[in-house]
Order: sequence, then structure tokens, then C-alpha cells
Amino acid sequence: MRLRVPVLLSVLTVTSLGYIWLGLDAPRQIQVMTSIGVLGLSALAIFTWFVFISGAPRQIRLATVAGILILLALSASLFRIRGVTGDLVPIVEYRFAPPRVLPEAERRPSEPGVPEAAPATTPGVAAAQAVASPIGKPSTEKQAPVAGAPTAEASAGHLPSRPGHGDWPQYLGPTRSGVVPGIDLATDWTARPPKLLWRQPVGAGWAGFAVSGETAVTQEQRGSEERVIAYDLKSGRPLWSHADAAAHNSPLGGEGPRGVPAIDSGRVFALGATGQLNALDLKTGRLLWTRNVLKDNNAAEPEWGVAISPLIHGDLVIVGAGGVPDRALVAYKRQTGEPAWAAGSGRLAYSSPSLLTLAGREQVVMMKHTTASGHDPGTGAQLWEAEIGGEQPRAAPPLPLGENRVLFSIGYGVGSKVFEISATQNGGQSARLVWATPRLKSKFANLIAHEGSVYGLDDGVFVCLDPQTGERRWKEGRYGHGQIIRAGRHLLVQTERGEIILVEPNPERLIEVTRFRALDGKTWNPPAFAAPILIVRSDLEAAAYELPIS
Repeated sequence: MRLRVPVLLSVLTVTSLGYIWLGLDAPRQIQVMTSIGVLGLSALAIFTWFVFISGAPRQIRLATVAGILILLALSASLFRIRGVTGDLVPIVEYRFAPPRVLPEAERRPSEPGVPEAAPATTPGVAAAQAVASPIGKPSTEKQAPVAGAPTAEASAGHLPSRPGHGDWPQYLGPTRSGVVPGIDLATDWTARPPKLLWRQPVGAGWAGFAVSGETAVTQEQRGSEERVIAYDLKSGRPLWSHADAAAHNSPLGGEGPRGVPAIDSGRVFALGATGQLNALDLKTGRLLWTRNVLKDNNAAEPEWGVAISPLIHGDLVIVGAGGVPDRALVAYKRQTGEPAWAAGSGRLAYSSPSLLTLAGREQVVMMKHTTASGHDPGTGAQLWEAEIGGEQPRAAPPLPLGENRVLFSIGYGVGSKVFEISATQNGGQSARLVWATPRLKSKFANLIAHEGSVYGLDDGVFVCLDPQTGERRWKEGRYGHGQIIRAGRHLLVQTERGEIILVEPNPERLIEVTRFRALDGKTWNPPAFAAPILIVRSDLEAAAYELPIS
């Protein structure tokens, strides 16, 4: 047989892969996809050579082709691809794994004058109001202590070390910054490991939790329904569930809602992946009002669904819409859901609005498809706009740097830019580019500024930058596309694989203090830290842990 052809193809394949990973200056996602393409073409070329050119006996060629077809059919029948990692590596899972048992909450019909949100079965009770159900009660089995691993309390929700806890009422916490000041975490997780309060399956989706008092609220996909579901913080027991007949699914992005709900003054505001914005009563789940943001503003559903977490400011609920004309950012009245204002132009991105004070002026800062802009929160009037470049998706929130600078970061090889905001003579503001760097490309994760350094995930690797120049101080620790919280003097890094790593921020090097595994599998969802309780979730399960406090 003419073996020189497959040998040459193999050498070319190895050489190409070496160049892709060692010599090609490209985002990791491009390296992964290119490698998959090279391997696929190489396999196809060798297969074609063997069948038509190799000169092997006909019986051997036929048997080989039949064996390959049988192997492919068997693999397809036993396994399936369930989305991809943040680096676009396919995730393969067994097709016939036992189905997950999801905790469920019983729903009840609407009161007179309240929009119907769920099938009616009992008159005179609010739509979407629910009571806790014993079905799917979370596991609280006793676990043997393991160094650096969580331990479960005999009774779920028992918090012996601290009587109270904080709130996490919206995306990235009380100040929408991912920062919880005034707390000192214990660092010896071998002697005092995090305590498991509950862990259980949940519906699909990439939303995180919002926490107010003893109630934790998230969004999940349950079959053909998008649901806003409230759980008891300390036990994981479902309290109520509101359902909408809506579903989003994309091959790469997965299925389900993406936005973290916002809780304000006894109300829950949640925006689903298809644009459904609901205002619900926190105690009962009763539907107060509902709008479809995309239909209201003549906007198209983004490729990977609406991924906006509502921003509450005074009497307004502010969300991105990406509508036309001049409806990129919109506000609804908090009490009634009536439209309040609309402003700005640009297609919807995957980054949520932030309330910042820049150059002495409070404003809503929003990333759009190719630009970013600042708006007066009361009227929506645009104060400034800047080109941040690239057509790639952007999800990381803006990071304020000092009194008049703001940093925007985009994944997929784009990088970060810092703009300086200044007042103009006409009462508006202007944005001037200060620096740009490809050394911090945040795909999902928020960034943290602390004591003269910026910390973030550059294509899944932890980095530290100089905020004045954009120069990289160090790059170390492949954590994947996770999330970051600053808790007092430490950083809590949630990896894409479900680990929680305690990091001491240091401008000279990465200092890992300790770690434990909180979940298994792909964990893109932002965590919630109602100190000392950390709630994490993925598109498959959620868990709550009490972190030890010094």
C-alpha cells in the first residue's frame, strides 16, 4: 500500500496543530475551531485515500468502511453534544442518563384584574402565586469531611456561626459591582470548610440568583416554559413559580433565560431570553405587570437570546432593547410597567446596563453592538457615545476606573479599551480613548478594580493589569470563562468547571489561598454572595454554601 500519502498527511496535521497552538496569534476559540477543522479534514483525507487510492484488498476496504459507519452510528445513538465550553470545545454526554428530578412549586390562578400567567385551577388566588411543594426536596445528606471540600449540616439551613446575612438583590450585588466590602473570609478551608446548605437540580438557563431576606430568586427553562422561581435561601425549598410560554435555544449558547432578576421594595423584576419583562410580588409570585421588550421596541431577538439583567433606578426599570428608531435603551415605570423613555441607537448586546458616576454625573452606561454610551437615568438623554469596535458579542459589564474613566472589555480576540469622560459646553459629555490592549479579553466575566490593579479573565486565564496604561502585570491560572466577586480583601473566582477559588489580590503574582468544588460541569452563571451565603448555579443544578468568616 502507498503509505507515503497518510504519513505525509499526518506530518502536515501535526505541523498545522503545532502552528495553531504555538505560532498563531489568535483567540483560543479560533484555535479550538481551527484545530477541529484540521483534524476533520485530515481524517476525511486519510479515509478517502484508504478507500480509493491505497490499493488495499477490496474486502478489507469494505469491512473498514462498514466498521467506521457502525462505530459512528453507535456513538450517535449513545452520546450527544450538549453545547460547548467557553472555548467552543464540544461537550459530549451520555444520551440515556437518568432524568433529573426538579423541585417544583404549585401554581395558582390570578385574582380579578391581574393578568393571567399560569393555568387556573383554584379561583380567587393570584396568577403565578405558589406554595412550597414537597416534591423534589433537596438532598441534605451528611457528608464526610474532606480537606478543602464542603461539609453538609445535619439540618439544611443551619447557620451556627453567624445569625444574619446580607442581600444580593440584583446582578453583581447591592452596588452592581461584584464587591462586598466589610467582610473578612477565613482562609483555612481545611480546618473550617464551606458548609453545604443545599444542592439540587434546576431548570436550564444561565441566570444567577438575586437574594432578599430569606428568598432567593432565579430564572429557569422548564420544557416549553420560562419560569421565575423563588427558593428558600437556607433550605432550597421552592416557594413559588411564575411561568410564561416562551423558550429560547441555540446550538452554541444553550437554552433558557440568561438575566439575573432584580429585587426592589418587595418586587421582583425579571427579563427572559425572549424579551418578556415581568414584575412579580416577592412574597407570593403574583404577576403585577408584564411587557415584551422586543415587541414594544421593534427589536429582533439576539442570536443567543436576551441576556439583560434589569436595572432599578428610583421609579424606573431600565433594560436594553436594541430597538428602532432610537430604542437601544428603554425604561418602564416601576409601578405600572408603562413606557417612560427610550433613547440611543444600536443593536442589542449581551451586557446589562450599569449605573455609574462619571465626570461628576450619574448615568446609565450601556454597551451596544459596536458602541457604548452614557445616558441620563431620568430622561434617557444620551450624554456621550464611543466606538468600542468589533462585531463580536459583548457581555462583560463596564468597569469604572476613578472619577472619570470607564473600561470596556470584549472577548473573541477584541480586548479592552478605557475612555475618559469629560463635560462639554452644551451640557453633555464626551469620551476620549485613553488606551487599548488585547491583553484582557473578557468573554463573560465582570472585572474587579482593587488597590491600583484590574483583575479579570483574559480568554479564560486570570490576569492583572495596570489601569493607568493597560500593561499586563501577570497572567496565570486557567480558570475558564467564570465569574469574580471581591469579598473584603479577597477575590472569589468561580471557574467554568464549578470550583470556587479564594485569591489574594496581588499586583506581582497570582496567590491562590484555597479552593473547593461547588458544582460539576459548565458553570457560566454569575454567583450570588449574600454574605456569608454563596449561591452558585449552572444550567443543571444550584447549590448554597456558608463560607467561613474570620
